[in-house]
Amino acid sequence: MNFPECADSSIRFLFGDADIRGETVLLGSSIERIASAHPYSPRVQQLLGLFAAAAVLISNNLKYSGKIVLQARSQGPLSLVMIECTSTGEIRGIARGNIDADTPTPMELIAGGQLVITIERDGGQRYQGIVPLDGTTLGGALDNYFEQSEQLQTRFWLACDGRVAAGFMLQQLPAQRQQNAETRTEQWQNATVLAATLADDELLSVPRATLLHRLFHESALRVFDPQPVIFNCSCSRERSLNALRCLETQELKEIIAEEGHISMTCDMCNTPYQFNPEEVLGLAEPPVLH
Repeated sequence: MNFPECADSSIRFLFGDADIRGETVLLGSSIERIASAHPYSPRVQQLLGLFAAAAVLISNNLKYSGKIVLQARSQGPLSLVMIECTSTGEIRGIARGNIDADTPTPMELIAGGQLVITIERDGGQRYQGIVPLDGTTLGGALDNYFEQSEQLQTRFWLACDGRVAAGFMLQQLPAQRQQNAETRTEQWQNATVLAATLADDELLSVPRATLLHRLFHESALRVFDPQPVIFNCSCSRERSLNALRCLETQELKEIIAEEGHISMTCDMCNTPYQFNPEEVLGLAEPPVLH
């Protein structure tokens, strides 16, 4: 399947005369991999794409090695939507609940739910923020989150047609280039008004260089090289085997007696793992003391 130019990458940019940074992301094969793991309805695929684009944009706020987990929990058709994105641009995700559901808009799949953003530093701190999903768009919920938790003016624009997902973000930085408060406000308003003219089809199909020129040709932008985004699941045979430690020994023996082995499949990527009796029953053996 062919995807637009610069698909599966994110591009950062800075305004030369204003304390504003931005980023745009375009995803193709990476969300195709996420969507193909289960028989999701087109509307669920669309929602997963929106979450994936948003997760990539947020992950690039990380100033250290780690990952962000963007998830929604609701009592609606979907009980969970979750996307993980690492600081190196590796994503994976899943939706749970009525994955056949069809609603007039993607957000109605998780209506009345909560948006949970978890930031995990490798081997270190873990931070979590929660905001209600009381708006009509995921971008609006993220705007509220950053205003409440980061005290930074931030705006998100997200789009997904089920095949391609895209995102655009602007964020006002602390005063450096421009100290005058009135000028800062005017620059921020001008930038967000221009970005708000983006139509979904432009966001999904127009080359990134063309998009940025259309919006901000009167500003001096510093545009960085594209950073790749790839689908990569962190599951492994070892992790799957360790997960079996949660089961009682008798339950493991009953499964083996019936099947001859124990099989597991990763929910995120559908990778199958099969374990023989010796591997599984060895989990219950007490450690050897020296």
